[in-house]
Amino acid sequence: MITSKRLSPERLREIKAHPISYDKDSPKLTAGQIAAMRPAHPEYWKVEPVKTSVSLKLDADVLAWFKAGGKGYQTRINRALREAMMRSGS
Repeated sequence: MITSKRLSPERLREIKAHPISYDKDSPKLTAGQIAAMRPAHPEYWKVEPVKTSVSLKLDADVLAWFKAGGKGYQTRINRALREAMMRSGS
């Protein structure tokens, strides 16, 4: 069986939409408990979203602003888009 470390957009939506049930055997964790958690094996949690090449037209001033931050501007654009996606709740 071949496994991938990448999650498709469909799988990410499916995971996000899955309801969470809390009970005495699986209580809701505090932010401190979550922050203290570590994976059983470091490689286990190395999940990367699938990257897709696209042609995208951006306003020149927006692109210039991202590029002014130096190397890694495409990563910063992706991060800004991901944050907007996560805030939207869709």
